[in-house]
Amino acid sequence: MDSPPIDIPRWSPSPNQTTKLIKEPMQSTHHDHLGNSFDSSDINQLTPPKYSKLISFPFSSGHAPPDVGSIESSSLRSVETKSRSVLNIGIPAVTNIRDEEKIGNKGSVGAYNNNNLEIIKTGVYLTWKDLWVTVPEISAAGGRRPILEGLTGYAEPGEVLAIMGPSGCGKSTLLDTLAGRLDSNTRQKGDILINGRKQPLAFGTSAYVTQDDTLMSTLTVNEVVYYSAQLQLPDSMSKSEKKKRAKATIKGMGLQDAIHTRIGGWNVKGLSGGQKRRVSICIEILTRPELLFLDEPTSGLDSAASYHVMSRIIKLAQRDRRTVIVSIHQPSGEVFELFHNLCLLSSGKTIYFGPALEANEFFASNGFPCPTLRNPSDHFLRTINKDFDVDIEQGFGGKISAIEAINVLAKSYKSSEAYQLVQQRVNGIPVKNGGLSEMKGSHAGFITQCSVLTQRSFKNMYRDLGYYWLRLAIYIALCLCVGTIFYDVGHSYGSIQARGSMLMFVAAFLTFMAIGGFPSFVEDMKIFTRERLNGHYGVTAFVVGNTLSSIPYLLLISVIPGAMAYYLVGLQKSLDHFVYFALLLFACMMLVESLMMIVASIVPDFLMGIITGAGIQGIMMLNGGFFRLPDDLPKPFWKYPMYYIAFHKYANQGFYKNEFEGLEFPNEQVGGPSIITGDEILRNVWQVEMGYSKWIDIAILFGMVILYRFMFLGIRKGAEKFKPLMRAFF
Repeated sequence: MDSPPIDIPRWSPSPNQTTKLIKEPMQSTHHDHLGNSFDSSDINQLTPPKYSKLISFPFSSGHAPPDVGSIESSSLRSVETKSRSVLNIGIPAVTNIRDEEKIGNKGSVGAYNNNNLEIIKTGVYLTWKDLWVTVPEISAAGGRRPILEGLTGYAEPGEVLAIMGPSGCGKSTLLDTLAGRLDSNTRQKGDILINGRKQPLAFGTSAYVTQDDTLMSTLTVNEVVYYSAQLQLPDSMSKSEKKKRAKATIKGMGLQDAIHTRIGGWNVKGLSGGQKRRVSICIEILTRPELLFLDEPTSGLDSAASYHVMSRIIKLAQRDRRTVIVSIHQPSGEVFELFHNLCLLSSGKTIYFGPALEANEFFASNGFPCPTLRNPSDHFLRTINKDFDVDIEQGFGGKISAIEAINVLAKSYKSSEAYQLVQQRVNGIPVKNGGLSEMKGSHAGFITQCSVLTQRSFKNMYRDLGYYWLRLAIYIALCLCVGTIFYDVGHSYGSIQARGSMLMFVAAFLTFMAIGGFPSFVEDMKIFTRERLNGHYGVTAFVVGNTLSSIPYLLLISVIPGAMAYYLVGLQKSLDHFVYFALLLFACMMLVESLMMIVASIVPDFLMGIITGAGIQGIMMLNGGFFRLPDDLPKPFWKYPMYYIAFHKYANQGFYKNEFEGLEFPNEQVGGPSIITGDEILRNVWQVEMGYSKWIDIAILFGMVILYRFMFLGIRKGAEKFKPLMRAFF
């Protein structure tokens, strides 16, 4: 039996208080941020007629919130209302270009032309219309499942748009869609316009603060922000200017007391969660981007820390006319009062879009008033959360299911005047701001990026015990074991097998231990991925920096443990033989690290990556020519091509040639000569290819290092280029 149709009330926003302020000027004195005083009557005289439609737009935030039973701070509301009314009326933040230059953020605030009383409004206007996002259906039926369904909205300079909704409603998906960060298996339909046009955002124009605070745990706050400033800010700025910008940004986010505190990790106590979040924000606002995306900036924070973080973000947005879009799960009442506009989602549908402080009125007019003493955001999420399908109180004593409440609110919004006003605003922005040129930014040059990344990575490796120092200790212990087991191996006939076994262990198992640094490298990859998505630097600079910073540590690991094993065993005493031994060990370890870089680019999970890397090295080890001599390997696949692909072939042959050439051993075989030379052992016992010198083997290994690094570079660059093509194709 069908239920009777639900009467959906028609809701329209309350009259705009900003319009009343313009029509009925009040003789109250205000102060701008430069300390200049002015009257409200002066505001009306200076407002150009061409902006009258913009000023009277009903979604201006300069009005008091509706009284629907929610508890609000009157002092905060009055201050916020006054500041928003001044901003929306269009009073310029500066009166001339000279004042604008004093602020130090040229082009980020409105400039006022005294000659013709024209306000030049700058910033990024972001609009989206009829936006759909779908993903493949996992069920056997196939098809695609919508995540976002026909969303329309906008974000303006100097304001903060909050995207709210229960878990799984599409908040992060909407944020990723607007920022251009969707996965390759998603499809997107609809228009996303920047200043009224479809155009890419260049570096320095937009920034994205992810939900996870991916930071180098070994660096201090000052080091993290300053290194990022050196990477992002152009070479035209001096180091002192970059350092000044970094310190000013740290101070602006309230981190001056923790400036010399390390971020902290598993071995070092560092910053709190709220401080880490603010450091992440500092990194992305160094270039003063016009468009800022923040994914769950208050996740995991207490109410006080959430309020302080959001209040500073909103101050930055209002001061520099930045466009800020925030996805937030469940803000406190004080945090909710800070937002200018609210986009409320449920199951990918728009429940409400408009001024945040009018959402109470919308819910109350549809029969869902916010109870007294309850946080409005709690009330909204409880009403539109269908995961538990509990009955929602409606009106006076009535109850309906959560799904019915969502349908009522969604249909009411679609039929309301507020929805029409949003459509008009979205369509009207291109007319007002379509002529703005594409905004561009510049970052540091390639040489500067390589230098800074090398310094930062070197310092991180030095302070991270698990990166190289623990590996050095393990190598010393293993080489002591090797040296004592094979101690003073001598020159007897039996020493031939002992020397070969010892050299094979060094070439195979000591280099195998290089995968121990894989977890630390995965953490570096996470930081690289975040910084790369925000355009801080390129893949080539990362590869160069990582390679140069690791060379001193790998040399140290090669020389110290290698010398202990080499001289305890009693291999050839000359210095040139030991130098070759250490260089070959260094090349093998660098090659294994390059191989693990390729694994990390394909398998980002460190546990699966270690298993994959160990499996690859195990296969190469079997083909190295020790466990099975080269002539005995099956020719299909195992010898051609696997034997020549495995780096152990060249490592073993290099070690063997370096050790056996020039030596003589007594021959204990019956009927043979009394002396057997090293060359005969290489040819007959180890089946080494003697057509080239040992230096060719080490050159091949270094060539493989370069090849593997270029393969990593190609995989990363290819993924960046083919990901948009894959999304368009599928």
